[in-house]
Amino acid sequence: MFASRFPYRDTANSLTKVLAEKQENGIKVIDLTESNPTRAGFRYDEKLVLTSLSQPGVMAYNPSPQGVLDARQAVAGYYRNHGHEIDPSDVFLCASTSEAYAYLFKLLADPGDEVLIPRPGYPLFELLAGLESVHTVEYPLKYENTWYIDAETLNNSISNRTKAIVVVSPNNPTGSYLKSAELKALNRICTDHNCALIVDEVFLDYRNRSHHQKVLSSCVNNDALTFTLSGFSKILALPQLKMSWIVISGPQRLCDEAKARLEFIADTYLSVSSTIQTAADSLFGLQESIQSQIIGRVEENGKMLDALFDDGHHLDLLYREGGWYAVARIKKEIQDEQLTNQLLEFDDVYVHPGYFYNFAGNDHIVISLLPEQHLFQTGINRLDARLKKI
Repeated sequence: MFASRFPYRDTANSLTKVLAEKQENGIKVIDLTESNPTRAGFRYDEKLVLTSLSQPGVMAYNPSPQGVLDARQAVAGYYRNHGHEIDPSDVFLCASTSEAYAYLFKLLADPGDEVLIPRPGYPLFELLAGLESVHTVEYPLKYENTWYIDAETLNNSISNRTKAIVVVSPNNPTGSYLKSAELKALNRICTDHNCALIVDEVFLDYRNRSHHQKVLSSCVNNDALTFTLSGFSKILALPQLKMSWIVISGPQRLCDEAKARLEFIADTYLSVSSTIQTAADSLFGLQESIQSQIIGRVEENGKMLDALFDDGHHLDLLYREGGWYAVARIKKEIQDEQLTNQLLEFDDVYVHPGYFYNFAGNDHIVISLLPEQHLFQTGINRLDARLKKI
């Protein structure tokens, strides 16, 4: 009676079962997987937010498949501040980056076609593709003092059904940015195989201050048909105020056809709230304040993590170029699932095992750097004590 297009499983893994039991019993758990900035003690300019949402224009409904011009101009202004000039006509507004992926999979792929996704990477891609009856094929990110795309293996993973390559810059959770040489290689591969490039830049602004290489945005990449994604959820740390976007760039003929087809798809849904579109220009005023807080928090928590595990006996902390997660390789004789289960069950600390993100091997953990400092310090101290018992 129900569709089989996606791998629905009505089961929970052992880690989430233990977490649910503790929450039901009122046990306080230190969550070192926190990804919701509104729960991490940051200070928001509430007056600016509420004033933005109460403008007279929110009472009008003027549906536009691409999104209203004022909001698209505000997005163009965001990229102008990054040193990139884009035309608002190349911007499509969406309710979320998940919806943006759904639009693009509809646009580019027929049922049974393939998209390439990074490994390790965020586990949502397989589900989003599956809901469109599209298959995912993983290409590896490799680590040698820093993460990089294995372009040769990626190229060999392409078939005659490959329609797009997904890149996340910086990657979630590795924090690795797309480099100029990698983009050049991807452009060549996309051109050779007649496929598109989808670049997810939601964490673009959260750069590790010790990372000295230039941070690259793909929004003006013209050598292959490129779709650049971002949105308020991360840029403004406002996941409750849904607005994301797609910026289209590349060869003009392909861009024109993509925009015409994407407009048809977007017109079918018209999902972006008129209220958020009206408020968009004002809401961008939050960017500097909230991002400076998050970057400062991530930096301080990263220093605490480095100081505690700098001897490398228990954990090998991998280099992070950006984002707000830390990845560590376990140096003890224990697998990631065992360690994270023990840490939660006995120490009331929740950390993600690497297998959640498809890390090769079973020896990685992923730690969010967002929690408030006192909670973060307590959590990693318990992690250190747990590792010393093994």
